[in-house]
Amino acid sequence: MDWISGTGKRRKTFSKILKLLAERYAKTLVETGTCRSGLSNIKSDGASTLIFANWAAKNGATLFSIDSDEQAIKTASDTLDKQELKDHVNLINADSIEFLSQFDSDIDFLYLDSLDYDLADETLQNASQEHHLKEFLAIENQLTDMAVVLIDDHDLPNGGKSKLALGYMLNHGWQILMQHYQVIAVKS
Repeated sequence: MDWISGTGKRRKTFSKILKLLAERYAKTLVETGTCRSGLSNIKSDGASTLIFANWAAKNGATLFSIDSDEQAIKTASDTLDKQELKDHVNLINADSIEFLSQFDSDIDFLYLDSLDYDLADETLQNASQEHHLKEFLAIENQLTDMAVVLIDDHDLPNGGKSKLALGYMLNHGWQILMQHYQVIAVKS
């Protein structure tokens, strides 16, 4: 199923990511912030869990999707079940930073898309940026040399979700491969 064509502003980066995952033979995919609306809001939410689960199913990979919202996990589980993709996803209802700090497998792909970003409230923007930096720092040592990192909501006021995490990454051997609404980073 081709859900990417309906993802609007995320279409280019999602397409690029799937090509990179194939080229790099990715096996372990991790996303923070699961697909909260199933397929009902694909253009706005992106339906990332479904897109990456579908790729994982076709390529012998596993997706770990972490969300602190129990209802989001249930919605994602129901949607994955309907699409017959549930066997390729581990849905985890937990705090993403706590989970990532205990994750002990190598990661080939990391998608940071948890704590929502408010377009107007600078306090909430800063909280989201700090959260995404903490997520990256919690899992940084598990990322393989060929790992790809995707951060959502990049092209937003005050630097979007990626501002602090990407700033840190660029100072620690990572480079931007592509940026639109989302940003893709790889090791230099």
